[in-house]
Amino acid sequence: MNEELTVDPAAMARHERFGKLPERIPPEHMIEEKQAEPNAGVTAEYNPEGAWIFSSCLALDLGL
Repeated sequence: MNEELTVDPAAMARHERFGKLPERIPPEHMIEEKQAEPNAGVTAEYNPEGAWIFSSCLALDLGL
């Protein structure tokens, strides 16, 4: 049996585009350093109506 290898142009294009993994990114290129604002905690406002959203209470969850 003599089978000829036929290559589809679309398959060749896919292999050319997706046939290998991208280059590895070093961890130091994935970190962004940003200076913190000096008065971030002082200028933050407290919202008592929205504060309950961030705490969990079993009685509230059960509707008691």
